[in-house]
Amino acid sequence: MNQLENAPPLASKRPTRIAAQGDVRIDDYFWLRDRDDPTVRAYLQAENEYTAAIMAHTEPLQEQLYGELCGRIKEQDQTVPEPNGAYDYYERVEPGAQYVLYCRRRRAEAGMLGAEEVLLDVNALAVGQSFTGIGNVKVNPDHRLLAYTLDTVGDETFTLYIKDLTTGALLDAPIPNTYYGLEWANDSQTLFYTVLNPAKRPYQIYRHRVGQMGDDALVLVEPDERYHLSIEKSRSGVYLFFLFESNTTHEVRFLAADMPFDPPGVVMPRQPGVEYSVTHHGERFFITINEEAVNFRVLVAPVTNLARAGWQEWLPHRPAVMVMGTDAFRQHLVVYEREGGVRQVRIVDLVSGADGRVTFPEPIYALFPAANPEFNTHLLRITYQSLITPSTVYDIDMATHTLHLRKRDDPGSGYDPADYTMTRVWATAADGAQVPISLAHRKGLPLDGNNPTLMRGYGAYGATWDAYFDANRISLLERGFVVAIAHIRGGSELGREWYLQGKLLHKLNSFTDFIACAETLITQGYTRPEKMVAQGRSAGGLLMGAVANLRPDLFAGIIAGVPFVDVISTMLDPSIPLTTMEYTEWGDPAIPEQYAYMRAYSPYDNLADQRYPHILATAGFNDPRVQYWEPAKWVAKLRTLHNNPNRVLLKTEMTVGHAGASGRYDALREVAFEYAFVLDCVGLT
Repeated sequence: MNQLENAPPLASKRPTRIAAQGDVRIDDYFWLRDRDDPTVRAYLQAENEYTAAIMAHTEPLQEQLYGELCGRIKEQDQTVPEPNGAYDYYERVEPGAQYVLYCRRRRAEAGMLGAEEVLLDVNALAVGQSFTGIGNVKVNPDHRLLAYTLDTVGDETFTLYIKDLTTGALLDAPIPNTYYGLEWANDSQTLFYTVLNPAKRPYQIYRHRVGQMGDDALVLVEPDERYHLSIEKSRSGVYLFFLFESNTTHEVRFLAADMPFDPPGVVMPRQPGVEYSVTHHGERFFITINEEAVNFRVLVAPVTNLARAGWQEWLPHRPAVMVMGTDAFRQHLVVYEREGGVRQVRIVDLVSGADGRVTFPEPIYALFPAANPEFNTHLLRITYQSLITPSTVYDIDMATHTLHLRKRDDPGSGYDPADYTMTRVWATAADGAQVPISLAHRKGLPLDGNNPTLMRGYGAYGATWDAYFDANRISLLERGFVVAIAHIRGGSELGREWYLQGKLLHKLNSFTDFIACAETLITQGYTRPEKMVAQGRSAGGLLMGAVANLRPDLFAGIIAGVPFVDVISTMLDPSIPLTTMEYTEWGDPAIPEQYAYMRAYSPYDNLADQRYPHILATAGFNDPRVQYWEPAKWVAKLRTLHNNPNRVLLKTEMTVGHAGASGRYDALREVAFEYAFVLDCVGLT
């Protein structure tokens, strides 16, 4: 990358002493946590200006990339209408608009569609706002009212609104400090919602009656800081489920949706280490549970008698197959499974007992169930995609398991999946574990070690990062890139054990797995260190920070998006949002063994005076999940290393949160900037 004569702005030292478990540390950049200090804002702005100056030579490239990215989105587009009662609901976007419109039409009668109704125009809500995020949108059962939650800051603290869809008027006063959880009772007048505590943990569920302001009733409260609350409604419409979840333990309470003022019952009281979810069908609850089943099994229980003695096994535990959950329809039960690193869809006919999996077009893919709001249907809607196949909406006939194509995105620019190939290679980890890597590149790629490569990873919370399509990547593929996803431990790609082997006192496996994946791409001739860039966000940003410390020689550049790099300071501060909920994922600093383990890999605490790759760290000033000061402190400390000649850049978006820009064009600007950094790192500016 081009050098600048002017040195970057360095944060002045204001040492703060931090002590825990007999470990005394001096944190020179602790002062950056004071978001109300004008000096902090000035410092972040100076960093942004420095980053812009360093990247100034790529501005023509950024504009070129931005044009390419915009050319791959449909200026005017619409989702496949989803039937729900008398209406088809859908979202659409208009040319030049940043945000979607939520719409509906009356379903076809006598061959004619009803006129479109715009339920919510997010563009109108965004006027005068620098950020606009919708948390949840719920139409009530009689389709006359719309409840939605709105965030105009980016900190995922929402305000709840209720709209009369007949008159367009807002009803009642807005309800502040709410979260994503939102469901209607069957009377169409009673609404349940979640509320945040000062640490931004959803810890209460309230009940609101439309037209009765000021007397919302507290229904449930969770005092344990490790748990968060959410709400679901069964597809049957019969029950509301209130979910109490920590990273290791679940409890589900239920309430008849026709009886919203009754006290909720408990499916099974929480038991340490037991996770479960519930699906309703007729007189039964189907319960997906990990009790005596590390990869989960499915039990069935009568809704009228939940005594444990009456539960029966419906789908036994299988060591090679992970059950991810179930979906119930009038005649069918859908079981989502993972085997061999790929998600599977099993459909069971609850009348005939017929049971089988759906066959998909490619051996490596990603799929996501749609909302599927209707219970009395034989069609299951999913979104299917792969690294080279654009997002595709299928309706699956649950009786025949056949796929009916409803829509496939067109990324334009003459993109043809036939020009590319997708494959999976396996890396051997330090302990012998076989780690899958999903790859895409142009056909006929020479394995001569000279191919630019972008490798991404995450590896936390048991989240699965499948081989999904991203139209933005075409700009890299067209330039000869290999794009790779490393399915490292900490995720659940290979089952529940894959997750357990990458958390707490096994977290180092995530980092060494990623390193093994990079080494494999090099030894197999896909690339070489001077041509490879690594990228990860959030917990994947922690991965980036740790890998940079352990093996900086493997990469030309690293993009750490909103990175969780200051592990120790964050886990020692329970006032920071989400911290206490994370103890079962990363470790509790009050436990000496766990503290020592985290201390040994925390990126901020283990920086060494060595040559690092070019680094771009990004932050959102209003981010409630990873505070902006983590990447800011990390970058400031990196700048003090005398033996690192490479660029270290910090880009803080001052009006957004964890997910970045909310508008679709603004988001593409961010991608164009990051891709320009990637191309610059590998010498393709």
